[in-house]
Amino acid sequence: MSRTLTQLLIGGLFIMTAGASTATMADETRLSIVNPPNLFDPTPNGYSTAVIVPAGARIAYISGQGGQDSTGGLSPDFAAQVKQAYVNLGAALEGIGATPDQVAKLTIFVVGHDMSKLGVLTETVKAMFGETLPAQTLVPVPKLAIDPMLFEVEAIVVLK
Repeated sequence: MSRTLTQLLIGGLFIMTAGASTATMADETRLSIVNPPNLFDPTPNGYSTAVIVPAGARIAYISGQGGQDSTGGLSPDFAAQVKQAYVNLGAALEGIGATPDQVAKLTIFVVGHDMSKLGVLTETVKAMFGETLPAQTLVPVPKLAIDPMLFEVEAIVVLK
């Protein structure tokens, strides 16, 4: 390879690397939260636009957690189910040796979703995740696994 071509390749790599986000490159063992400034800021609603997973990370998938307590009891109240589902998610995270800051993505399912439910959803997510908000998708559904279930949350977790 000619010296000029080698210098061009090295220069190109330097330019590509120089423009990369410092948050992404700062610590390759942690999730990197990305909320591009040219998009709507979703953090007031309890989620992030994107999450970058470190190269070579092990991934765990937590099945949907509903609002059942440890005895199988299920409150008819939406807010109570949401809060209990996140308690259950916390227990599932603990069971695999993970913490909330390792959650890359949540998918939540809400029966009969309307805007009035966003307050409790946002409050509960922020209480669990603080400033390290995972990417999240809300899916309105007509029904979940059992009739009285109103809420379910599943998670994708990056293990350390």
